[in-house]
Amino acid sequence: IVFSMAVFKRCYKQWLWFMVLFMSFSVIYVDAVWPMPQMISSSMARYTLNPREFIFQYSSGSSAQPGCSLLDSAFERYYPLIFTDYRADKLSVCSGQAALRAETVWGALRGLESFSQLVYQDDFGEYFVNETEIEDFPRFQFRGILLDTSRHYLPLHAILKTLDAMSYNKFNVFHWHIVDDPSFPYQSSTFPDLSSKGAFHPLTHVYTQIDVKRVIAHARLRGIRVLAEFDSPGHTQSWGKGQPGLLTPCYKGTVPSGTFGPVNPANSSSYQFMTRLFKEVTSVFPDSYVHLGGDEVDFTCWKSNPDVRGFMLKMGFGTDYTKLESYYMEKLGLNKTAIVWQDVFDYHEKIPVDTVLHIWKGSPGQIQQELSSITLAGYRVILAAPWYINHIDYGQDWEKYYTIQPLNFTGTEQQKTLVIGGEVCMWGEYVDATNLSPRLWPRASAAGERLWSDEKMTSSVIDAFPRLVDFRCRLLRYRVMLI
Repeated sequence: IVFSMAVFKRCYKQWLWFMVLFMSFSVIYVDAVWPMPQMISSSMARYTLNPREFIFQYSSGSSAQPGCSLLDSAFERYYPLIFTDYRADKLSVCSGQAALRAETVWGALRGLESFSQLVYQDDFGEYFVNETEIEDFPRFQFRGILLDTSRHYLPLHAILKTLDAMSYNKFNVFHWHIVDDPSFPYQSSTFPDLSSKGAFHPLTHVYTQIDVKRVIAHARLRGIRVLAEFDSPGHTQSWGKGQPGLLTPCYKGTVPSGTFGPVNPANSSSYQFMTRLFKEVTSVFPDSYVHLGGDEVDFTCWKSNPDVRGFMLKMGFGTDYTKLESYYMEKLGLNKTAIVWQDVFDYHEKIPVDTVLHIWKGSPGQIQQELSSITLAGYRVILAAPWYINHIDYGQDWEKYYTIQPLNFTGTEQQKTLVIGGEVCMWGEYVDATNLSPRLWPRASAAGERLWSDEKMTSSVIDAFPRLVDFRCRLLRYRVMLI
């Protein structure tokens, strides 16, 4: 293929065009493209993908945007941002050539993925693409996948394969829930004991700084942001193994019980530690957002501890321990925008106006009420609660994920613009590298189309089913769903 896209090639030398020419595709129809583009039309006219004749042209809509219009050395400094693939791209296949126009290089990647799905092979091994017009852009700017690498350690190859699959499905945020109660696999350069004492194994079950850089680089070349989560003050049992004095000693009556609770908010040393840790985290992970957690804080241990009770009295919090958590969260000063779980909002804590709230729990009615309340307060929100796909049901449970309507809540149009997207969560209690991919795909693909495509065009489960079957076969050929 001849590419009139010198700038694009200069920046994306590692882009693998075998997706177009060297993968074995069955004959497909245009409506098999997944997720469904915002506008697509085609004819029966088809063109042979002859490397000496078929021409692929690329053009950018803006020379000032941070993408491949810049020199390689400058481009290396840029990473996908929250809005960078949120503009329209156009793909036209006609007269023996294809033309792709995109506002950003990240949008161009989405267009290339669409083009790769238009390619099919006949019984004689020849490759074709039909005459097609596509105009496309994502419905939501945040389309995430969460992997939990604390409850079960996921080897690097499993994470990288997930990133590949995310790019095929046009997800753009990898939410890395990297540490939690069970283990602390992140190898900190500032506090090495956190992983040496808190990981399942200090050598084999850790993510080194090199590993983290590799994940970030792999994601970047696929237009995917890496959002790191270091959840506190709860979910920190593994932290205490490598950082003595960080967690709250629990009491049974007047004597310590020998167990520990959340981070101790009454100790100034806790905030000094957090400041140093997050200084490292925000330098290692280049994304402009960081997830601070803030969910499921059990106040029992705080209530039992005399020092914490004394601190509560000193601060005038009375017996309202939600104020203590609020105080703790406010003290986590960052130079980046925070994302927190909905608990922080539910506790009526003081939250910076630019904070993003993450909905993870509730019945359908409660979720709708939470969306209304958070957006009415003026905060942006990410919806995850309906897409906890670590939960499995017998049969084709993808249908319930496909029919979720993120904007189905009471609120003004302005409120609904504050719903910036959604996230598929794969929590790791019963998931490791042996069952991650087949449990994740293609069930997550259903949510992927809901977050990308026009809801009016993709409301029918019956219409979606044959397209999803075809897309699942494509993922198998990409070896996404193999262990």
